[in-house]
Amino acid sequence: MDLITIKQLAEDDRPREKMMMKGSRALSDAELIAILIGSGNKKETAIQLSQRILSECKNDINQLAKLTLKELCGFNGIGLAKAVSISAALELGRRRDTTEPLERAVLTSSSSAFAILSPVLRDLPNEEFWILILNRANKLISKEPISKGGINATLVDARMIFKPAILQNASSIILAHNHPSGNLKPSNDDIKLTEKLKDAGKLLDISVVDHLIIADNNYFSFADEGLL
Repeated sequence: MDLITIKQLAEDDRPREKMMMKGSRALSDAELIAILIGSGNKKETAIQLSQRILSECKNDINQLAKLTLKELCGFNGIGLAKAVSISAALELGRRRDTTEPLERAVLTSSSSAFAILSPVLRDLPNEEFWILILNRANKLISKEPISKGGINATLVDARMIFKPAILQNASSIILAHNHPSGNLKPSNDDIKLTEKLKDAGKLLDISVVDHLIIADNNYFSFADEGLL
């Protein structure tokens, strides 16, 4: 049986034409990816190839976002140019999540902090440590990267954490790091570090109000669990 190309499909079923007629929200994830890659391979249309890629990722865009360029190129029909297009589109989506106007962000709960930090930390292959800097009204002043580490750990220096907080006249800070393993349980080192930074903050009159551990689309809050 010969492969049916996208050009042979009804116009309403072609991703580009469908987007022009009905808008991007009418397209499935596979159809959006098909637009990015443009063509399939000798056995699959662009849509079929996109469906297979998504299937390998359990139809989870977050899993797709974690694939490296090398892993994307492992799919028959995906060369480096197509892999870069997919990765770039996902990165744009991630950046859109992180560019909400910070001046309007008021943090009143762990979930509001997670909403700001999740786009930054959820898909990373290695651990990173960040802080949110707040004023007296719990209004977000800035979010700051502190350190990057390996798969299982990142080194954190208290001076690196409190320097930007002092320079920006912080009233309080929220600590955050990710667990690429997906395990949300804090390690003994996580607990000891949190206590150390909490004590240091008291000396500087800068409260450590929470520490979030982020894994995929979930989080652990030290404050919510009574550990802070």
